[in-house]
Amino acid sequence: MSYQDLIYDVRDKIATITLNRPERMNAISANLEVELHRAFDEADADPGAKVIVLTGAGAAFCAGFDQTSTPGSKRGGDPSGKSIAEFIAYWQRKDGARVGQWQHMWRLGTPIIAAVNGWAMGGGFWYQLAADITIASDKAVFAQPEVRHISNTSFLLTALCGWKAANRWALTGDHFDAQEALRIGMINEVVPHDQLMEHTYALARRLALVPEPSLRLNKAIAMLGMQAAGLHAGLLMEGTIGTLAHASHNEFREELYEIQRTKGTKAYLERRDGPFQPEPMGPRSAKGRAERARRDK
Repeated sequence: MSYQDLIYDVRDKIATITLNRPERMNAISANLEVELHRAFDEADADPGAKVIVLTGAGAAFCAGFDQTSTPGSKRGGDPSGKSIAEFIAYWQRKDGARVGQWQHMWRLGTPIIAAVNGWAMGGGFWYQLAADITIASDKAVFAQPEVRHISNTSFLLTALCGWKAANRWALTGDHFDAQEALRIGMINEVVPHDQLMEHTYALARRLALVPEPSLRLNKAIAMLGMQAAGLHAGLLMEGTIGTLAHASHNEFREELYEIQRTKGTKAYLERRDGPFQPEPMGPRSAKGRAERARRDK
């Protein structure tokens, strides 16, 4: 199959799927998400592919769902021009479909290793959560900053890390680094950035040594068992409550949308995230760097 927004390659029984929109930090467009799940199916149907490695081109694993807009344009989630019913229906369709994306990954007989090479934000954060194994570069940064805009986290984070850790990061949208992700149990390993792919492929080759039925069935034990134990119900609940979060609206959110309509995405992000700078373990704003320099004098 041919792909526009990702690179698909199979060698040594390993299918590598590389999100390939580096100019957009591999932000997930509608086309990229369709292609990603098509690539999962292609790898799963290929008897020559026993393991999937998922990574990103350039400096990011994935910066989340594409928020591109220019002055005068609107995001799909912008409520202007929609009735309340239309706005709720828009988000119910999107949030209700999300559990199906994760279940698709878990239904594959082929295990997925996420190699997080940089930024893993929003939807990219969720995709590495849903992978069977996650290896992170020591330069990786994780966050769900969209909660600052009235949005939802994922129950996957609570299921993996427990509610105390999930609440610390999901209620603020704060950035955290790979060592913190390892500490809370969200990822399997942290490796030096320049060794990430070498280390990931070494693990993938070990998995590929295992007979295919054993890989497929033992993955099923883990993922079907987790869902039977309550994860599936939690994700269904997430879809409903996530719709309420996305469809909620107040003066601050209207201010953000107005900034995005008139000044574009960069200004919108500066207004949304500016009060949270500097981030605990993430990028430092110019203001934050200046304040830190003054303190260090």
